[in-house]
Amino acid sequence: MKHYNLKIAGYVQGVNFRTEAKKMADRFGVRGFAQNGDDDRVWIEAEGDEEQLEKFVKWCGVGPFGGEVDDVAIEEGPVKGYHQFEIIYKNTPL
Repeated sequence: MKHYNLKIAGYVQGVNFRTEAKKMADRFGVRGFAQNGDDDRVWIEAEGDEEQLEKFVKWCGVGPFGGEVDDVAIEEGPVKGYHQFEIIYKNTPL
């Protein structure tokens, strides 16, 4: 089990990135959350096995139709034990 903190930059807010990220996380068996940051990036905490996370991060590098991903910054962190993937509907400072 691994934990990744992802910061996704580009045209990623207002294009259903978080909603599509949840769909893909559910498909790949990834748990955690997605939320918009105040700096126009999307912040994701994702947990799963290496193969699950690899597929999810690859999708995050492309994003949903209508969006444009310029960069995905990845930091490994401590596992927090999320039980599902959620969307957080408030902007927070990153």
